Amino acid sequence: MSILSTNLYLKLQKQYSRKINLNLKRVNLALEKLGQIQKKIKNPINIIGSDGKYSTLRSLQFIIEQNNQQVTTFTSPHLYDVRHRFWLKNRFIKINEIKKNINLIKKLKIKLTLFEVLTLVYFLTASKLKNVSYSLCESGLLFKGDSTRVWNEPRCQIITNINKQHLEWVKPKTLREICLQKVGYLSKKTTIYVGKQNSKTMKIIKSILKNNPSKKKFYGKDWTLKKKEKNIIYKDKLGKLKLKSKNILSDGIWDNVGLAIKVARDFKIPNRAILKAIPKMWFEGRMQYINKGKLKKILYSNEKLLIDGSHSETSAKNLISYLKNQNEEIYGILGIQSHKEPEKFIKQFKKTFKKIIAINIPGEPNSCDPKKIKKILDKYNIKSDTAPSIHSALKKISNKKKKILCCFGSLYLCGKILSLN
Repeated sequence: MSILSTNLYLKLQKQYSRKINLNLKRVNLALEKLGQIQKKIKNPINIIGSDGKYSTLRSLQFIIEQNNQQVTTFTSPHLYDVRHRFWLKNRFIKINEIKKNINLIKKLKIKLTLFEVLTLVYFLTASKLKNVSYSLCESGLLFKGDSTRVWNEPRCQIITNINKQHLEWVKPKTLREICLQKVGYLSKKTTIYVGKQNSKTMKIIKSILKNNPSKKKFYGKDWTLKKKEKNIIYKDKLGKLKLKSKNILSDGIWDNVGLAIKVARDFKIPNRAILKAIPKMWFEGRMQYINKGKLKKILYSNEKLLIDGSHSETSAKNLISYLKNQNEEIYGILGIQSHKEPEKFIKQFKKTFKKIIAINIPGEPNSCDPKKIKKILDKYNIKSDTAPSIHSALKKISNKKKKILCCFGSLYLCGKILSLN
């Protein structure tokens, strides 16, 4: 990680509000002053949802690039380096490019949030690039007032899993309102892909999309994924594909890969490119084993270090589904943000871990107090303790016994671990 990148992001946090302000007026005014630069971005694709946006975006990116085409991407949040939010054909953005674009944004004299500034940095940079096939853009909290909702006719819009995250941001506080704010404001002139949902959520989404005149809409039933021995069989109207990967550990991530494959096949990307891309896919901070680095060195050789940014009930179930099939004992290090409804998340793990160490997420003001986390763990009879740091938490549970040490509860925690490593 670059010290320059860290210092730049700290400076931006002081200059711009981190508070979420769901209003398109500011970013639309900025784009007007900048000459509607978003219209110069080639084949924009919005990825929208509660869980799975990043892994869907990355899966599609891997496939497109394997087909010798180039993409730009905008993702959020970054785990440990702000440059990683911006992929520009074959590299991440440079610090000087970020600074140059922020100086242009400052001249607009519009009071913007930090997320809006970073979104505009992407628009400014991506709009100048040539020979780009697709521009993949991950939405933020919801979509109705998100600063990435700027295209009238995007190439397509992809909906990943939607669940009850972010209820505090909507009125009434219902799943239907969450769905409405995410899919009720999609373009009326695009192709819409809706990934796997539970039956209740899918029914709500379909009822909302009845009012959307876009001619092409695809839902989870338009493709299938089935496990067969050590392979995953993908099937849609174009036929079957036999998929295999050592890096994709979660059923939820496989669902997102399947969604990306459906989109890619509709883009006429050949099967050979898809099949070559699958084994290369990996997802930083999402069901990721750390096999080398500073933290791995302080552990015993028969201890595995796994990180996962899961923080919702849905992502908790995906993590549990993987962990319950492992032969080793499993210990946890848990840090979670206060507004992520820690109790609803924690109670999913009642019979998963041998012991969980609760910690603060370093540098995160919204981190839930470890003592509060421990109280919840005690309530559900999960053996637990607290520790003042990531290093001390690892030391509390590290010994010569074969085990998995799973750090989970927040992407920000994963980012801190990757940074330390």
